[in-house]
Amino acid sequence: MLITARQVCWMLSARPIFTFLDTPGHEAFSAIRSRGTKVADVAILVVAADESVKPQTQEAIRIIKEEKIPVVVAISKIDKPGANVQKVKQDLAGEEILVEDWGGTVPVVEISAKEKRGINELLDMVLLVAELEDLKEDRSLPATGVIIESNLDKRRGYVATALIRKGILSVGDWIVAGTIIGKIKSMEDFTGNRLETADPSQPVLITGWTNPPDIGREFTTALTKDLAQDISASNIDLTPLFCFLKASHTQMDPSKKYLKLVIKTDVSSSLEAIEAALKQIKSEEIAYTVLSYDIGTISDSDVRTAVAGGGSVIGFRVSVETSARKLAEKEHVNLATFDVIYELIEYIRKKMAGLLDAEIRREVLGKVKILAVFKKDARAQVIGGRVLSGKLVRGAFCDVIRDGQSVMIAKVGQVQQAKQDVPEVAE
Repeated sequence: MLITARQVCWMLSARPIFTFLDTPGHEAFSAIRSRGTKVADVAILVVAADESVKPQTQEAIRIIKEEKIPVVVAISKIDKPGANVQKVKQDLAGEEILVEDWGGTVPVVEISAKEKRGINELLDMVLLVAELEDLKEDRSLPATGVIIESNLDKRRGYVATALIRKGILSVGDWIVAGTIIGKIKSMEDFTGNRLETADPSQPVLITGWTNPPDIGREFTTALTKDLAQDISASNIDLTPLFCFLKASHTQMDPSKKYLKLVIKTDVSSSLEAIEAALKQIKSEEIAYTVLSYDIGTISDSDVRTAVAGGGSVIGFRVSVETSARKLAEKEHVNLATFDVIYELIEYIRKKMAGLLDAEIRREVLGKVKILAVFKKDARAQVIGGRVLSGKLVRGAFCDVIRDGQSVMIAKVGQVQQAKQDVPEVAE
């Protein structure tokens, strides 16, 4: 799951053009929603009429309030049988989002994508809010913006989707995002068409990076490579995007057992979501440590890293090179890939749980007094006795006690009462 950026031309003209950033709604992708909100001029809070306010809706409201950006509420799926628009408005009021017909100032539009109802009204409302906010584009240089997504393309190398906030971005420009420098080789719009220049608020796919830029990083252009390197050097102390637990042997808690992981994903935001989900796994006895993480196909080097560190290889929405799979089988390295993040996290949870020592629980079923020993050999004994309390159960373990001391632990293989085989005998 990632942020997708698309543009819509409205009112049958070249202007105005809306740039929509669509963020995933699942709980695991909260950081992606936060990042999308921070680069937006206007937020559209989409609430399903048949589900109303959910935890991720509450989180989105919190982010919108923190960023103090104007918001339009879109109540979707009004065509569904269980739709309850008034309940949605009531629940939003409970979150301090008062829509206009409830005495508030937040505009609300009821929509149905299936029946294509309310879409024009929603675009008109967003345009009205933008005009009231007096939003203007800034075309002055240097161009600046935000990295929305990055990934590894087998043919083109590292690519990044960026949203331009200010200035004109051109092919051939030197560009810096954090400590990563690139020279723009090519640019594409969201439909895949080649561009020579890109305007403010336009999402573009950029090639020419030496390494994948961190998602969420602001970028800027530079006139020369030397100036770009100077900007990069000044960003050297930026907090890293990912803080996966990569503990050295000296940092590991000796009282814990560690699951060691090599993680590969399709895009950077997937790494971000996995990191956030893994942080929710807390235990006093077990933990995880990440040997390495990256974007792209699982290769031989990933398997070798796992072999050297005694770990497993986990992939999310990535393919596995044939040679890497064969190497993993040869070296007995666990290698698993997933397309659903919750399945990946559950797999890791089970692997971590497998590190725990078996817990032995002792439950006293009853007490038996031995009255006679009928047969005794190297493999078994046949005894007679009376159940003093509880019950004697076939298949249960028994602790043979003499003079207050345990002399042996045995297993009850057969139980008879009145010369008949029975599963158990009660007091």
